[in-house]
Amino acid sequence: QVQLVESGGGSVQAGGSLRLSCTSSTLTYSLNCLSWFRQAPGKEREGVAGINIFDEITEYADSVKDRFTISLDIAKRTMYLEMNILKPEDTAMYYCAASFSVCTSAWTGFRDWGQGTQVTVSS
Repeated sequence: QVQLVESGGGSVQAGGSLRLSCTSSTLTYSLNCLSWFRQAPGKEREGVAGINIFDEITEYADSVKDRFTISLDIAKRTMYLEMNILKPEDTAMYYCAASFSVCTSAWTGFRDWGQGTQVTVSS
């Protein structure tokens, strides 16, 4: 099982920025994809951004393209999500997840999840 721990959430005004981190003490190249998901109250969980560990090819949801950037520091076993121009609709619990499959826009195949970090954007 892959251990994942998120951090960096908080409260910010619209237009502001936050950087989330996801650290794994068990991150290995046997995994293929690390991703960020989010879930707002009363809504289904949705994929936000993903990155392939081997070639660092990325995938983004349309709602966050050009605002969010996902990156990976293998040496630190940490994935990041830089979130800019935040909007109230970005308010959600953000989770990182790991998959042995490559990242796709289907956002499936994730078996291991972190506990989540809350992001709140006020207008």
